[in-house]
Amino acid sequence: MAYKYQILLQKGFVVDPVSKKNGVMDIGIADGKIIEIAPEINPALAEENFNLHGLYVVPGLVDLHMHASAWLGGKYGHKMLAQAGVTSALDMSGPIDSVLDIARDFGVGINIACIQYVRPEHTVKNSSPDNEELQDLLDGSLSKGAIGLKLLGGHYPLTPEATARAIVIANKNNAYLAFHAGTLEKGSNIEGFLEAVELAAGNALHLAHINSYCRGLVRPYMTETEEAIKALEENPRIRSESYLSPLNGTSAKCTDGIPESNVTKKCLITGGFPATEAGFEEAVREGWAQINMEAGGKMIVATGQDAVNYWRGKETDTTVSFAVNPPEPRIRLVTAKRASGEFVVDSISTDGGGIPRNVTVEMGLSLVKLQALTMEEFVLKTSYNPAQILGLKNKGHFKLGADADITVLNYKKQKPFMSIANGKVVMYKGYVCGQGSSIITTSSGKDYIKNKGLKPIIVDLAESAFYRGF
Repeated sequence: MAYKYQILLQKGFVVDPVSKKNGVMDIGIADGKIIEIAPEINPALAEENFNLHGLYVVPGLVDLHMHASAWLGGKYGHKMLAQAGVTSALDMSGPIDSVLDIARDFGVGINIACIQYVRPEHTVKNSSPDNEELQDLLDGSLSKGAIGLKLLGGHYPLTPEATARAIVIANKNNAYLAFHAGTLEKGSNIEGFLEAVELAAGNALHLAHINSYCRGLVRPYMTETEEAIKALEENPRIRSESYLSPLNGTSAKCTDGIPESNVTKKCLITGGFPATEAGFEEAVREGWAQINMEAGGKMIVATGQDAVNYWRGKETDTTVSFAVNPPEPRIRLVTAKRASGEFVVDSISTDGGGIPRNVTVEMGLSLVKLQALTMEEFVLKTSYNPAQILGLKNKGHFKLGADADITVLNYKKQKPFMSIANGKVVMYKGYVCGQGSSIITTSSGKDYIKNKGLKPIIVDLAESAFYRGF
């Protein structure tokens, strides 16, 4: 028998503010696309049927900030994203070859984009790369499948002048440019954030995890939060996201008795520990520093002697989390709106992936239940907005012919129930069953992606919401 649909989703409560869908409907999927949405579709026409009565069916979650490389996140990042209901995501630092290798070897069927880090003594010679060096890095990164660059200012800062050069070069090339705020003159705090806005000088820029600059390090944290909101309102070409977890994530790597990352040093000092390797070990034993540790096929956070042993066994080269994000800024930033009614912060992210804080569904649906967000607004912030920023015009909505990227939510339990990417089931009831990876790239990286044994999804960022707005 020739079936009309490969998959039929039945009796789920469909929510999509873009196509104005809001109610119990069936969705028919064929050849990776949504080809029919109707109050009732004959199940005999489908090869496989899923009865989703009592569950919400929304466009697939798009995480605009996660990590899935050997440097950050590791090999379980794809699995952990799928379990969190994510169907597409942006790796926010690379390195690109490591991201691609993990996607090839540990992919679970979701779509991944990557931006390459600009890191002194790694991808550039020092903290003040000139135009030629930055252009060469961008060209090489695009040719390998990255969609742009990431400035790691909070961890490994550049001079303000080099930071500004990188922003201009990315814009001239219609490439993605994200910035963890901070330079050699300003730290990863509200002052670094405000400096980043100035350095953008009206250019397109993605300022990462806005809540990370609103921790009360300079002024009371709600004062900092309102300053950040005002700056974003006044600079509409800056794209942004914030996450809902109390945990941050940073490098645990120490060299010559000192943590390499400035963020790690600052978190230790915040917790009352010396910014040294010995202070770091004490912080792990005391529970302030939480080592990201492999256990049971995923990453967990751990403290105490077992965590110290794991960290030492990795020669300190692992990831650590600190509970440094106050709740009030997280809630205010995710709900803040412009006078137009659009959100100030474009999307909800996790900064997770292989870092164990993929809580968009759990905490996001809490805000829906509290009526801080509507379900339609949750969809805009977790799917449509980030998809359009990445140039994924056929994702983030349920228009007929759209890619069949779908997340099914158990609203009562605040858990992802099922997810579909490109018309294939990648997660069902927490069990990850997808295979392979599709890589979101530009035309420059298409051949490299294919040669890696991966499927390219070509985007044109010049036509994306990153450059053109919504």
